[in-house]
Amino acid sequence: MTTLMERPRVAAPRHQAPPSKKVRRWPVLVLLAATAVLYLWDLSASGWGNSFYAAAAQAGAQSWKAWLFGSLDAGNAITVDKPPAAMWVMGLSARLFGVNSWSILAPQAVIGVASVYLLYLTVQRWFGRNAALLAGAALALTPVAVLMFRYDNPDALLTLLLTAGGYATTRAVEKASWKWLALTGVLLGLGFLTKMMQAFLVLPAFALVYLVAAPTGLGRRIRDLLIAGLALIVSAGWYIALVSLWPASSRPYIAGSTNNTLWELALGYNGLGRIFGGDGNGGGGGNSGNVGFGGAAGIGRLFGQSMGTEISWLLPAALIAMVAVLAITFTAPRTDRARAAILMWGGWLLVTGVTFSYMSGTIHPYYTVALAPAIAGLVAVGGRVLWLCRSRPWARALLAAMVLATAVWGAVLMGRADWLPVLRWASLALGVLTAVVLLAPTTRLRRFAVVALVAAILSAGASGAAYAASTASVAHTGSIPSSGPSSEFGGTRGGAANRMGGAGTFGSPSGSAPGSAGSSETGSSSSSSRAGVAGSTGPGSSPGGPANAELTALLKASTTKWSAAISGATSAAELELDSGTSVIALGGWNGSDPSPTLAEFQAYVRAGQIHYYIAGGGMGGGGMGGSSTDSSQIAAWVAANYKSTTVGSTTVYDLTQAATG
Repeated sequence: MTTLMERPRVAAPRHQAPPSKKVRRWPVLVLLAATAVLYLWDLSASGWGNSFYAAAAQAGAQSWKAWLFGSLDAGNAITVDKPPAAMWVMGLSARLFGVNSWSILAPQAVIGVASVYLLYLTVQRWFGRNAALLAGAALALTPVAVLMFRYDNPDALLTLLLTAGGYATTRAVEKASWKWLALTGVLLGLGFLTKMMQAFLVLPAFALVYLVAAPTGLGRRIRDLLIAGLALIVSAGWYIALVSLWPASSRPYIAGSTNNTLWELALGYNGLGRIFGGDGNGGGGGNSGNVGFGGAAGIGRLFGQSMGTEISWLLPAALIAMVAVLAITFTAPRTDRARAAILMWGGWLLVTGVTFSYMSGTIHPYYTVALAPAIAGLVAVGGRVLWLCRSRPWARALLAAMVLATAVWGAVLMGRADWLPVLRWASLALGVLTAVVLLAPTTRLRRFAVVALVAAILSAGASGAAYAASTASVAHTGSIPSSGPSSEFGGTRGGAANRMGGAGTFGSPSGSAPGSAGSSETGSSSSSSRAGVAGSTGPGSSPGGPANAELTALLKASTTKWSAAISGATSAAELELDSGTSVIALGGWNGSDPSPTLAEFQAYVRAGQIHYYIAGGGMGGGGMGGSSTDSSQIAAWVAANYKSTTVGSTTVYDLTQAATG
C-alpha cells in the first residue's frame, strides 16, 4: 500500500533526466498556437456579439468616467447591471484600437488562451507535462469555452480569474505561502468585480485544500486564510467604497438596484436572488424551466438538453476520476498532492455544479464555462494517477471506465444534436475497443501503451472537439449564444429559447420569464447570419440599424449630450453602436430601473441635453413587455407635449423644439 500511495504524488519517474527546454516547450507552444487560431479565426463574423456590452465598451472608449463605472452610455446616465471589470478590458481595447468588432471580441480570445496556459502551468507543477497538455487541451476544446472565449460577455474574464486563483492556490499549498494565498484572494476579489457572487463559489474548495494540505501548522494555516480573506475584501471592496462615496448626482445610476447602490446590486439583484429566485430588482427572476434558462432544476441539469452539449462531454470521466483518486489517497499523508489537487478541482466542480443545478433564479447554459477548468483538471489528474497505478487491475478498470463513459456519453450528446452520425458511431466504437484494451494485463498493455493512450484520447475527445470546432465556424450574436453547429439556441436541439426574455445570474442582469422583465443576457436571439458585422445584431434589429439608416444619420448629426432617449437597454445600445452617439436607456435593461425619473428627464430636456425621444423600444430583450412607472410617465409626458414625426419606420419626438403642451 505504501507504493500505491507514493505513486500518485510522483509527477515523473525520478530516474529519468529532465527533458531539454526545447523539448519541454514546443508541445505547449503548439497547444497555445492552436488555441489562438481556434479562438481568433473569423472572429469578426459575429459583429458586435452582445450589443449591450459592446455599447458599454464604446462608452468606455469615449469617456473615462463611463469606463470607470461601466456605463452603458458615454453621457453616464446609467451603468450596465453588473460590475465593470470586463468592461474595463473591452473599453481599453476599444480606446487603443478603435471601436470595432475585433477590438471588442479579441480580448476574450486572448483571455481564453491565457486561461489554457494557466491551467497547463497549474497541472504541470505536480503532475508533469503530459497531464498538463491533456488538461489544457480539454479546456480549450470544451464547446462552451470556445463559445465564450469568442464572445463579449463577462464570463470569459471570470473564468480566467478563477483559473488564475487555482494556480495561485497551488503555489500557496506547496510551501504554505501566505503571499500566494493572498494573491488568490486578490484574484477572487477581481472576480467579484467581474460577475459578483459567482466568483465566490470556488472559495470553499480553495480554502479547504489549503487548510488540509499546506505543509505547516494548523494555526498558521488559519492565519494565512484570514490574510487571504482580507486581501479579497480589499480587492473587491475598494470599488464598492468608491461608488458609495462618489456623489450620486455626478455618477451614473447603478442599474439593477432600487436604491442606486452596489450593495443592493450584489446582495439582491445579482446575489441571493439568483439562487433563490424572486421578482423585481431585488430578485433574480424566475426560471421558466425551458432550455434557454438551463432546463428544470435538479441533479441532472448539467447533463440535460440545455447544458449537456455545452459542458458535460467530459463530466462523467471527471466524476469517476474524482472518486477514484480520493479512494486511492484515502490513507495518504495530509500533504499528499494528488488528494490536494482533487480537493481543489473537485470542490470547485461540486460547489459550482450543485449551485448551477439547483438555482431557482434564472440561469443560462453558457454560465457553465466556469466549470470547464475544474472538469479538465480532474480528468488530467485522475488519468495521470490511474496510469501510474496501471499495474493494478482495478486501476486499469477505472481508466477503461473513464474512456467508455466519455465515449458513450459523447454518442448520446451527438445523437441529441443529430450531427455527424459517422463521427458519433466511430468515436463510440473506438472508445469501446480502447476500454477493452485497457483491461488487458500489464504485460500485454505495455506493448501497446502509446497506442492505447492515443486511442483513449481520440475516442474521449473526438466528438466534443468536433462540436467545439463547429462552434468557431458559426457567427454568434444576441443575448443567449450557444455552442455547436448552430448558433441559435436549440437550433439543432428543438427550441427557440433565444427569442425569449429572461435573466442573468450572479452579477448577471436579471428578470423573469418571457413577458416580463428580463436580462442583459437574454431576450434577443443568436443568429448564424453574417449580417450585422458593421454594427447591429442583424438587418433591422435596432431602431437605427440598416433598416432605418435615416434615423442613424439623424442621431449622428446631433450635438447634444445625449442624441436620444429610448426605453430599454438593447434598443439604446444598438442605436449607440450604429450612430456612435450616447443614448439614454430609460428604465435600464429590464425596464424597471427608476432612472431617470420624470423630473430628471424634464431637467435634461430643459437643459437641452437630449435631442430626440424615440418611441417604442422596450426592455432589454427588445420590447417584450414591462417598463418602469418612470419610463411610462416619460413616454406620456413626451407624447402630450411634443409633436411626433416618422423617421423611416420609427416615431421620433424632437425635444429641442418648443413644447406644444
